[in-house]
Amino acid sequence: MNKLYTYELFEEILDHSNDGFNVVDINGTVIYANKMSAEYANTTTYEMIGKPITNFYEEAVLLRVLKTKKPVLDEKIHYVNNKKYIVNSYPLIKNHQFIGAYSIFKDVRDIEELNKRISYLEVHLEITKPEKGILDIIGIEGSLDTVIMQAKRTVGSLGGPRHSIITGESGTGKTMLAKLIYSYAKDVGVIGKKAPFIEVNCAQFTNPDIAAMEIFGSEAGAYTGSRQKKGLFEQAHGGVLFLDEAHALEQYQNLLLKAIESGTTRRIGGIDEIPVDVIIIAASTRDLRTYLLPELYQRLAQYAIHLPSLDERNLEEKHLLFDHFVSTYKAAVEKIHNIKYNIQFTEEAKAFLLRAKYPRNIRQFRDIINFSIDSAAPLISDLKDRSSITTTVTADHLPFEIYEDSKSQMPEQQPQTIDESVKEKILELNAQGLGPRKIATRLKEASIFVEYYQVAYFLKKQK
Repeated sequence: MNKLYTYELFEEILDHSNDGFNVVDINGTVIYANKMSAEYANTTTYEMIGKPITNFYEEAVLLRVLKTKKPVLDEKIHYVNNKKYIVNSYPLIKNHQFIGAYSIFKDVRDIEELNKRISYLEVHLEITKPEKGILDIIGIEGSLDTVIMQAKRTVGSLGGPRHSIITGESGTGKTMLAKLIYSYAKDVGVIGKKAPFIEVNCAQFTNPDIAAMEIFGSEAGAYTGSRQKKGLFEQAHGGVLFLDEAHALEQYQNLLLKAIESGTTRRIGGIDEIPVDVIIIAASTRDLRTYLLPELYQRLAQYAIHLPSLDERNLEEKHLLFDHFVSTYKAAVEKIHNIKYNIQFTEEAKAFLLRAKYPRNIRQFRDIINFSIDSAAPLISDLKDRSSITTTVTADHLPFEIYEDSKSQMPEQQPQTIDESVKEKILELNAQGLGPRKIATRLKEASIFVEYYQVAYFLKKQK
């Protein structure tokens, strides 16, 4: 490979870098600049070569390196048009002789945007992480008091711990209830303080064979490319095995039944019986009676626990949940951004949220509350040096579908049907840039009484 070809190759690579590169001789004359550097300076690499670096970067850190012959690291400098860069500059030495310097630099805005994104993700993870004590927050003395007592009896009865089944719609808290049983079992000494809680979603696997190998393990040679692997059953020894969406286990139910009855398990392709002492909690959104073998269902359903949906909870419990999720959002923002954050909901917005239907239950309720706060809150870039902010969430900040889901729950509101002439008027006002609330106000001024959630829902359907 000749030197010319090598130079062209590296030039091609550097021109595709997101960082700027400048190289100068001992007099500060540019002998190389990549395309990103030229773009930062609003010029071309051709125009830069052979000219003083100060023609393009007045505060070039390279000049300091030329003077001291020492590197300058992580230097932040300001440039024209309010651009800010972070620069690393180094001396160029060849054959022990100082011949110039080079700089590598990046627009700080890229780093700041990345930091903003990281901050957003940190808040998102904080407000959507699994709730550890949600069952203690709502329903423990209300709709869930019987459920909680039944859950504790599965492991705390005098006759010894029992296997159990938990059913309920998606988002009702089946996993949280399983973890409550696990925690209670540790508290009363049924299992050790360091006992494992092994969770597997049987529906996540593409076929029941894979699920069986994950749960029971496998031996080398059991199938093409297989290796010896300890199954989740073995890993749960001395603790709890939580089988979520257990209906997906299908034909390998016999293996599960045998493990329960014998207290041993056998890896797929193996011959050794491995002793296991495991409390099994099976959960599903479906009625497991119709999916499991009768014998298996009988062994697992020594306690069959059903979690009510959010719609089955009373309004007081929904209020407690609402306050909890708002507090969680507030605490996450204060923790990540170190500011005092006040969140307020108008009575109207809160009424819509509390009375709406939530097919995905608590999880969906939480997500819609978070979405509504997001819609009203300032962006990270707007925080600047503020030490406190207040966000007021109005009905305008709610997702459109909430209006339709809520209105059937609010019989006191009897808005008229939207006829064709009113629809045309709504579209005309919307074309003028007005939102649902202002459109509803304009219509009422013209003695046309249509609620703004109807306007919002109508406009949504037009998209």
